[in-house]
Amino acid sequence: MILSSHLVARENVPDPGQLLLGVTALGGKAMQGDFADGVLADYAVVPKELVTPLDGFASASPEQLATAIRFIVPYGGWLRGRLAAGDTAIVTGASGSYGGAAVLLALALGAARVVAAGRNASALAASARERVVPVQLTGDRVADTAAIRAAAGGGAQVALDLVGGATDPNATLAALHALGRNGRLVLMGSARVAIPIDYLALVANNWEVVGQFMYPADGYRRLFELVRAGLLDLSAITPHTYALADLPKAMAAASKVGSLGCVVVTP
Repeated sequence: MILSSHLVARENVPDPGQLLLGVTALGGKAMQGDFADGVLADYAVVPKELVTPLDGFASASPEQLATAIRFIVPYGGWLRGRLAAGDTAIVTGASGSYGGAAVLLALALGAARVVAAGRNASALAASARERVVPVQLTGDRVADTAAIRAAAGGGAQVALDLVGGATDPNATLAALHALGRNGRLVLMGSARVAIPIDYLALVANNWEVVGQFMYPADGYRRLFELVRAGLLDLSAITPHTYALADLPKAMAAASKVGSLGCVVVTP
C-alpha cells in the first residue's frame, strides 16, 4: 500500500476543507485537529481514503515505492493541463525535485518533446533523455522566452510551472509566452510575487492559466498503472534511506540529494 498526504473532507459542500497530512491545513483546521501528526513514526492512524493498495508490486522495495511521491505531485499538474500523447511540454523548475520528476513523467505520458527549463545546469544534465531539450534560464524574460520557444520548435501545447519560492515572475512568464495558440499553463509552484498577465496576449492566443493543488484522489492508482505498464520507471529517482532514529541526518540530507534523489525514512 502507499499513503497519500492530501486529504479532502468528505462533506458535500462547495469548498470542503483540505490538508496535507502533518504539514498544513487549507480551510481544514478541524481536520488537522483529528490528524495532527505526520507519518514519521513507527505507527500512524490515517483516514482510509488516503491509502491505495499496490497489488502486483510485492517485488519492489518499500524505499523505491516511496519515491513515487516525486511523481504524484506533477501528475496532478499534467492531468489538469490535459497533456496528450504527441504534445510538446514545458517544465519550469525542471532542475528542482518535482520538476525533474515532471520531465520524466511527461515522457511516460507520451510527450513528443519536453523542454526542461531551469537555472541549475548540472541538475538539467541529470534529466537528459531522448526527447528532452534542456534550457538554462538566465532570468531575462525576453531571452528565456525565445530560448524556450526555440527549444519547443515553436509554441508548446502545455507548460507546468513548478518553480519553488520564486521571487520574480520571469520563469513563469517565459513559459507562458512560449506557448502556442490554445496552450495551457498549469501553476503548481510557490511564487512569492504577483504574476503580471498580458491581457491581450492571453485573449489573442486563447491561452489558459490554471492553478492546481496536488492531485486527484485516485492519482496514485492511476500513476502505478503507468509503472505496471512499463511506461514509468521509478528507479529514475534514487532513494537515500535513513532510519527513523537518524531523522535529523535525514532532514539535513534532504536538501542535498539532487533533483533525482529522494530521502526515505524507515521505521
